[in-house]
Amino acid sequence: MNTKLNKSDWIILAIIFGTNILLNSYDYYREGNQLIEYLIDFPTSTILSIFIILVFIRKIVPEFLVKRKNYVLFLISSLLLLIIVGSLDNAVGRLSAGKSLSTITERLSFLIGGLYNAADMVGLPLGILLIKKFYEGQQELVTIQREQKENELKLLRSQIDPHFLFNNLNTLDALIDSNPTKAKEYINRLSLIYRYLIQTKDAEVMELSKEINFAENYIFLIKTRFGNDYEFKIVENTSIKDKFIPTGAIQALLENVVKHNKSDGKTPIKTTILINDGWLIITNSKSDVVSKQESFGTGLENLKARYKLLSDEQIQIHDMDKKFEVFIPVITLSE
Repeated sequence: MNTKLNKSDWIILAIIFGTNILLNSYDYYREGNQLIEYLIDFPTSTILSIFIILVFIRKIVPEFLVKRKNYVLFLISSLLLLIIVGSLDNAVGRLSAGKSLSTITERLSFLIGGLYNAADMVGLPLGILLIKKFYEGQQELVTIQREQKENELKLLRSQIDPHFLFNNLNTLDALIDSNPTKAKEYINRLSLIYRYLIQTKDAEVMELSKEINFAENYIFLIKTRFGNDYEFKIVENTSIKDKFIPTGAIQALLENVVKHNKSDGKTPIKTTILINDGWLIITNSKSDVVSKQESFGTGLENLKARYKLLSDEQIQIHDMDKKFEVFIPVITLSE
């Protein structure tokens, strides 16, 4: 559930509380209330109501109902919030009417009254917003699922892209005459890559160890084709056992490096694949020379869309003057 209130949410709240203030103004007028009660009670009730709504939408519902599914904690926290805020609103109302809090004799009845008051204050707007958030979430899920299917198709097409095959065949053709031994190794690596792509074409996620092995073969193709223009280093600072990432994620990120950076022939583009707890980080130095190489991957935007369905964490992108970093979450079995 999206816990942030958007523009339409605030418009709904403004309409509801604006209407509520008008209706209560009429009641205050009939009862002969003082002007000070108008000026204090209405803003106080509105602010406290919005506070309750924000706590429910941003904390209580997503934390206790959605994430933990702990209905006891949900009930207790909800009652405490309503009692405290509702009683505070009632206390402000008594003070604005010139009454003393010391005249409250039945404290239990006062607290129960606060509960009823708070429930009455936020029942309608909170219910409307929760229903609205639910349907917005359903619509967003449908959109993400449609994008996911489109991204899967793009990924499959990129894996069998004729330009990719053509470029590798050209490289292989040059190697056959100049370096037959390396040509055999190139054929072996290329066959391993295509075998992996075929085997994993329907997989949403893949073991990180297998993706790293794929990356090593893919890096071999890049270095063989471009020579010393690119340097790569893989650093594992943690165990990669039982950890997963979206299938083809590293391929997309490596392609992103080659697509957007071309060596000047003197200084290589240096890329590091760093694996820490929870994150795989790909960092590359930036070049002032724009590469004209074809892009075979799904790109960062498609990778972002895939993560919306796979993890609560999202991709982080840091575009700096001298380097470019992409943090992608590592998915563990517990997730």
